[in-house]
Amino acid sequence: MFDSFKLARRPLLRAFKAAVLGASLGAVAAAAQTAGPQGYPHTGRVVIVVPFAPGGATDIIGRLIADELGKRWGTAVVVDNKAGAGGGIGTEYVARAKPDGYTLLLGTQTALAVNPHLLKKISYDVEKDFAPITELADTPLVLLASKKSGARNVPELVAAIKAKPDAVSYGTSGNGTSQHLTTLMMLERIGGKAVHVPYKGSSQSLVDLAGNQIDMQFDNMATALAFAKNGQATALAVTSRQRSPLQPDLPTLDEAGVPGFEAVTWLGLLAPAGTPAPVVSFLNQEVVAVLKSAGVKERMAAQGFSPRPMTADAFRQFIREETVKFSNLIKANNLTID
Repeated sequence: MFDSFKLARRPLLRAFKAAVLGASLGAVAAAAQTAGPQGYPHTGRVVIVVPFAPGGATDIIGRLIADELGKRWGTAVVVDNKAGAGGGIGTEYVARAKPDGYTLLLGTQTALAVNPHLLKKISYDVEKDFAPITELADTPLVLLASKKSGARNVPELVAAIKAKPDAVSYGTSGNGTSQHLTTLMMLERIGGKAVHVPYKGSSQSLVDLAGNQIDMQFDNMATALAFAKNGQATALAVTSRQRSPLQPDLPTLDEAGVPGFEAVTWLGLLAPAGTPAPVVSFLNQEVVAVLKSAGVKERMAAQGFSPRPMTADAFRQFIREETVKFSNLIKANNLTID
């Protein structure tokens, strides 16, 4: 009876093995369709270095890209958080990494275009140390006004700033942050002055804005809109050139009376300089495909970001233009941070 059971089981085992083999071959075939030059990336583990702590929007987007690439390649793509020095520690780490395509950087506007001109000492050269792959995404800031300011729109806020120079105050999460620089850009455009009140974090400055201790502040979209919705502040405009699909009724600063104004926070993917051109080209092709997928667009929108795929050359030029913009702004305002 035992022998009969073994005989009866053999066809089932053969069928099971065939199914497993078929599934494995199918996965290999699917991965092979996206195989890069010389077997890349299937000869090793790809690491995306996020130069900030886990949990923030930068980390979330880094993990989203890693997950999607891993699915396409049928291999592990992981995120390594190396926080510190405003993104400088992780950025320097990738600058010194082996240029083989297996260590990538989720680069930020601050680390790539601002800090090289703001910090007295910096240990990497953006132009020489990196091979840009593509911009990943950007997000506008939202201009908020306190109830005390009385401003219901941008023209009213601008009028208040011009009427009493240095009487209007603005909060930021610190010197040289995107909030600080964006406010300076706006003041420069309108020919006005205001009092800077730097905080150790955005949450504290928003509390003071809601408590009418300061008059205005730029902040990320998700947080700013939550404060406006709760009636703790008034949302006046977004800093992007086009209106945000997340809040289409909110005008841009350009529309609201600050012509040509645009200031967005952006993220991009880079490899160490010297990474083979075919690998950079393959990475660009793959990441752009990920950014164009409906699911990724939806998940980015939940963080207030919009995908911005582009060629590697276009991204390099974009970084150069952003570098010039922030360099001029920082020099004009004599900003430095030790």
